Amino acid sequence: MCRIWDPLTSLFLPGSVQQVVDATGASRMNSHPLMRLLRSRHTVMKLPSNAIKNDTMLPKIIPAIMAGGRGTRLWPLSRATAAKQFLKLIGEETLFQDTLKRVSDAKVYGAPLVITNEEFRFLVAEQARELGVTLSSIVLEPVPRNTAAAVAVAARIVADRFGEDALLLVLPSDHAITVDDTYKKCVRSACIAAAEGKLVTFGIQPTWPATGYGYIERGTYLGKDVHAVQCFVEKPSLEKAAALLETGNYYWNSGMFLFQAASIIAELEEHAPDVLSAVHAAVRGSTVDADFIRLAPESFSQAPSISIDYALMEKTANAAVVCSDFAWSDLGSWDAVWKNEEQNADGNVLKGNVTACNTKNSLVLSHTAHLAVQGMDGVAVIASEDAVFVGRLEEAHEIGNLVKRLAADENTARLTELHPTLIRPWGGYTTMLNGDRFQVRRLFVRPGKMLSLHKHFHRSEHWICVKGTAEVTIEDRVTILHENQSIYIPEGAIHRLGNPGKIMLELVEIQTGAYLGEDDIIRVADESRNEMPDSRRTGL
Repeated sequence: MCRIWDPLTSLFLPGSVQQVVDATGASRMNSHPLMRLLRSRHTVMKLPSNAIKNDTMLPKIIPAIMAGGRGTRLWPLSRATAAKQFLKLIGEETLFQDTLKRVSDAKVYGAPLVITNEEFRFLVAEQARELGVTLSSIVLEPVPRNTAAAVAVAARIVADRFGEDALLLVLPSDHAITVDDTYKKCVRSACIAAAEGKLVTFGIQPTWPATGYGYIERGTYLGKDVHAVQCFVEKPSLEKAAALLETGNYYWNSGMFLFQAASIIAELEEHAPDVLSAVHAAVRGSTVDADFIRLAPESFSQAPSISIDYALMEKTANAAVVCSDFAWSDLGSWDAVWKNEEQNADGNVLKGNVTACNTKNSLVLSHTAHLAVQGMDGVAVIASEDAVFVGRLEEAHEIGNLVKRLAADENTARLTELHPTLIRPWGGYTTMLNGDRFQVRRLFVRPGKMLSLHKHFHRSEHWICVKGTAEVTIEDRVTILHENQSIYIPEGAIHRLGNPGKIMLELVEIQTGAYLGEDDIIRVADESRNEMPDSRRTGL
């Protein structure tokens, strides 16, 4: 049991911060005397520096993971519908999964809150499920509004659910970070500063004059590796970046933040009230759809599209920076991926179906066709299911210009938007071949899952079972398919596919017809969780 400092009465109130944050229900949390005090007086709880003797007196940290970005800097693997945070670039997990694992210590962190969008909702849910991670919420932004609105959403939800003194850790979902004692020390230092009312960002010790990052100048030393922020610097030229590096007072802006929910709400109310009011209305008008919280579209769209740095961090007098020297990369280019992977004796990173001969200092990656590279130095050769990129690593940060050119051409625009593999709550599919009036896909359905009951007006389908057991419903007839068996679904027939077994179901689907668009579908019944009834599951 600890005592909590109330700055209004200059008294220590009885009660445990941990009890407040660990409350299992809103009623218990709201009934706590400290919560009533905070909400009735609209104050930010600040602990005096001598009130915290060690980090065991701090409340749990609630991670808020920003997973709605749609970058194409790692094209052709990253697309508008398949952002880099959901790709396996380094190690066996995706960057989003690595972020989830980073905040998995239940003694330190509460269940994460994820902010994403409609298109990525199933990727978020599925990749969390693969790790066995329980999420606090998956919040869906109806339109992109940059990081200020996303942070405001997270702060409002966390304040309502966990209390206004809850510590909120805002994390990008697509960074590579080494979690070691140095990292943990930096997080503890940030927690202490945040509990004292500071808005803390993490500044990364620069190791070269990078031009792709913003910089933070450290100011007055506040203790425990924490400094006041002197100023923020936009992405500099190479000459200016070298000058900043020479001073020893500048750090890369990581885009990671830690603060009390009450602190960030109060600061937004002062410096960005238009953002806060729109977000509050969007949260109040939100709806719950299965595992997702959908923000009210009309209200959220009124929020200005502005970053948290511009909206708040560059204006507040309470910004602080933890000077951090843990290993970090935003993996913003193929060059960054190459630098963060283990290289062989020739300086190469070779992944997938590749062969390299007389090649040095290169990144060669293929998930599909076999790539054979000869006589190259300092290049990136990246193959996806439907496109190949070849370019110099030192120019990899300019790939955005290439992607814009592809997007402007109607013949290649889809290569920047759609990924061949799409994830759905029941599993997903990979488009293998497109032709005139036909399309071939690989379907995969997880055990115990099923698709909605639906029909198509303009196409028929042929399903060939290649692995597992399929339950196929066509009109009023139910058929069980085993491996190497097939079935035909006529145009206009009401049908459904399910997996009653215990292993992944895989089928080859051949679509034929005059129109094969995804909008040619009428759902007759759509179970929200796509679960098969227990009575129809088998031991197969």
